[in-house]
Amino acid sequence: MTVVRRLARPMLAAIFIKNGIDQVRHAGDLAPSAEPLAHRAAGVLRLPDDPVLLVRLNGAVTVGAGVLFALGKAPRLAATVLAVTAAPSVVVNHPFWSEKDSTVRAEVLGDFLADVGLLGAALLAAADTAGKPGALWRGKRAGRDAQRLAKLAAREALHAAELGKKDVQLAAAKLG
Repeated sequence: MTVVRRLARPMLAAIFIKNGIDQVRHAGDLAPSAEPLAHRAAGVLRLPDDPVLLVRLNGAVTVGAGVLFALGKAPRLAATVLAVTAAPSVVVNHPFWSEKDSTVRAEVLGDFLADVGLLGAALLAAADTAGKPGALWRGKRAGRDAQRLAKLAAREALHAAELGKKDVQLAAAKLG
């Protein structure tokens, strides 16, 4: 792991961990703003229709993924989970579109864009292969290698069959 990744992962994870802890601790305060989204998500994800519980669950998952990401354990999976758990928070916590006062709207928009930037960073981290080939590339490569080996095996089988045919003809000629 490069020095940049070793330093950047905990730096990025810190805000997610802090936000997750805040969600767990203050779920009751955050639940009213999350209620409409929580009701929709509960049905789709087959979770209990309890906004406080869903906010706590989202926070706990965020903390866990943030810690894993900071430690460099399954960083792509952890970053993906961070992005998935951050997305609803971005929409719920900063509804700038509903603000009437332009000063408040500008402030909330700034917070919204900051969270969108963090979401973007998590998405970039989820796509970061740390200089190693990704699973998709490895899968395609394995498929091409298997195809090449199958063609080679087929050619070798034909060649062996031709040699066997000649051996049979030579043996028949010696006997006959």
